[in-house]
Amino acid sequence: MKKIAICPGSFDPVTLGHVDIITRAAKMFDKVIVAVLVNPSKKPSFSINERIELLKEATADIERIEIVSFNGLLASYAKEKNAVAVVKGLRVVSDFEYEFQMALTNKKLNPELETIFLTTSARYMYLSSSMVKQVASFGGDISDFVPDCLYDKIYNRLKGDV
Repeated sequence: MKKIAICPGSFDPVTLGHVDIITRAAKMFDKVIVAVLVNPSKKPSFSINERIELLKEATADIERIEIVSFNGLLASYAKEKNAVAVVKGLRVVSDFEYEFQMALTNKKLNPELETIFLTTSARYMYLSSSMVKQVASFGGDISDFVPDCLYDKIYNRLKGDV
């Protein structure tokens, strides 16, 4: 039986930290579903389709992943996809509190589902999509934050969004 994991997120925009977590998860599982979440409480800089396309481009060389959009309860979606785990990256201690609460909720809703926390590689600990948006909106260099192949697309969209 294939071991399937889900790596959920908004990926608005995708960062090198996201790619790092996806790459590492793909080494641990037979298949990783990268689930781009539709969050009605946020106004994204990139549409759901754009985020999927950016992720596909950024992860083109990673085997055994599928990139999809997702709406609804993660625990239910995981059950539908026969996923055994959710993989989440943790940058700082403050991430843990929220993610731990989500993991416990998902476990209550789907007792078969485990949550795996991967600590972000040290070089990406400070990195977040929000930080990328802020730096780019002021015309700052985001080349150390996003995949090279996406730099122009992300920078041009976010530049001047102050």
